[in-house]
Amino acid sequence: MNVFSHPEFDNHEHLSFFCDPETGLKAIVAIHNTSRGPALGGCRMFPYATDEEALRDVLRLSRGMTYKSALANLDLGGGKSVIIGDPRKHKSEALMEAMGRHLESLGGQYIAAEDSGTSVPDLKIMGRHTSHVAGIAARTGFDGNPSNGDPSPATAYGTFIGLQAAVRHKLGRDDLTGLKVAIQGIGNVGFRLARHLKEAGAELWVYDIHEDNMRRAVDQLGAKPASAEDILFLPVDVIAPCAMGAVLNDRSIPEIRAGIVAGAANNLLDRPEHDAMLKQHGILYAPDFAINAGGIIDVFYERTGATPEKVRAHVDTIGDTLTEIFNRSDRSGLPTGEIANELAEERFRKHSAGAGLASSRFARTG
Repeated sequence: MNVFSHPEFDNHEHLSFFCDPETGLKAIVAIHNTSRGPALGGCRMFPYATDEEALRDVLRLSRGMTYKSALANLDLGGGKSVIIGDPRKHKSEALMEAMGRHLESLGGQYIAAEDSGTSVPDLKIMGRHTSHVAGIAARTGFDGNPSNGDPSPATAYGTFIGLQAAVRHKLGRDDLTGLKVAIQGIGNVGFRLARHLKEAGAELWVYDIHEDNMRRAVDQLGAKPASAEDILFLPVDVIAPCAMGAVLNDRSIPEIRAGIVAGAANNLLDRPEHDAMLKQHGILYAPDFAINAGGIIDVFYERTGATPEKVRAHVDTIGDTLTEIFNRSDRSGLPTGEIANELAEERFRKHSAGAGLASSRFARTG
């Protein structure tokens, strides 16, 4: 397995592989950049078909976290971890404890949070052996409701705010009544996004690999079920991928009938050039690391003790950031993903010494 010559390797600062035969744990941790502060990112558990697939995912995701935190103006770096295995079959308390021990061995360079396939209880188990986990504190959430630390509500709300900004820019409307939205993935984030859209008057089509998730959306939100083959290609206004990444590719983009792509999944583009391909097809793309930043914002403020009002106000800025990206794209003719990258790089490459001191204070709060 090549690392330094890997196409997704982007001068990552750290990469570690961990294997615990007793529990069956096989994990990879990637730290991309810590110029703004300690690397924080989710711990994902997924049944990757190959080790190469897992490596590709963790390299891409960790880089994305650097850009996401910078674009959200947070004093954080970018990191990610993946556990190879089916969370519905292979997850165990002992396995999560082993992961916590590995996180502790990294000395705080990387802070783990919840992600696809892991939960707040899983992070709490890891926390028995390390302080370098986030998103587990019971508190009043950004929406005023009790929270156990789960960042999914903030991620979903931020995606909703970003989707509204995309609709306003592309379709010239603020009212979402009758807006047709297809959501791929109705898990913790996708379902909450669907609920926001339903409350705003949108019509919903949904797909998820787990039938119970789909049934909940159909029964509780009046959504229409769709197949895996059709969900991205329905004649709707917006498609919102909220599952795995790389769904925007050579095959899918020419078949997309929606005018907007605005979803919570990470790394939606299979390759960077698909950013321009979307623009060429007249599709407005809300860059994933801009629109799905609500969760990382929420986790950041959990560790600094901010009020729910401050958290919500910061998540609300996702709409402003996307509007800036869309407007810059229109003026320059460059695709939105490229503009988002440029904006993020401006922020993490030119971060001031004062902000670096703030991030050091943040690192000590764990």
